[in-house]
Amino acid sequence: VQLQASGGGLVQAGGSLKLSCAVSRSIISIGVMGWYRQAPGKERELVATVTAVGSTTYAESVKGRFTIFRDNAKNTVYLQMNSLKPEDTAVYYCNTVRGAKWAWGRGTQVTVSS
Repeated sequence: VQLQASGGGLVQAGGSLKLSCAVSRSIISIGVMGWYRQAPGKERELVATVTAVGSTTYAESVKGRFTIFRDNAKNTVYLQMNSLKPEDTAVYYCNTVRGAKWAWGRGTQVTVSS
């Protein structure tokens, strides 16, 4: 399975970005998908999850600013990020949440300037 994340970039604090993650297989049977991020020198953390029927959870640090959603027909998971902060700077990845993970892929770099 290949995971191709895209949509990152350089943005000023307060700005917005929309990330996409295209999965090379059907995700309709995947119960929970998630977006993760890894900042320099830190461990990878889970920031948002979405179930097959659209239920979501968020890390406290992004709650109210980020929105995760998925399009099962397109095998794609999205992350809409608003009110970005410098501490959101990281490489963002998507993957399954429960059970074995697929290979992580390159992720997409998000850099937020102050």
